Amino acid sequence: MVEKHSKTKKAEAKKERYFEAVGRRKTAVARVRLYTRKNGLEVNGQDFQKYFPIKRLQNKVFSPFEKMKISDKLGVVIKVKGGGINAQAEAIVLGISRALTKFNPDFKKRLRRFGYLTRDSRVVERKKYGLKKARRAPQWKKR
Repeated sequence: MVEKHSKTKKAEAKKERYFEAVGRRKTAVARVRLYTRKNGLEVNGQDFQKYFPIKRLQNKVFSPFEKMKISDKLGVVIKVKGGGINAQAEAIVLGISRALTKFNPDFKKRLRRFGYLTRDSRVVERKKYGLKKARRAPQWKKR
């Protein structure tokens, strides 16, 4: 009898359809789930406006939906870790864009044109021995 109860919970969880994608930027990794029946944007269990208090970052995160004109039709649950707040926002944008292309392949061309499907591969260069930073040499003095 206990087994039936656990199976029904699993069946309910399976019924809710979603599209999953991963976005990365520097050391930030965002796992994005795009739900067809939910509304709103949730980041690490919080509303995205609470997680990203800066308006610029809120606009950046929400921009793929605005460009595709589907801002109120889908719900998103995001788990993001690593990096700073800006890198996390950019990782989320990539993840959302990838999930949107799985949801509707027709979006791919438009998202690509806006630059949302391109992974920004720039990362911090490692420090080299004998130098102060990655490329900054110690100041040279003659005497």
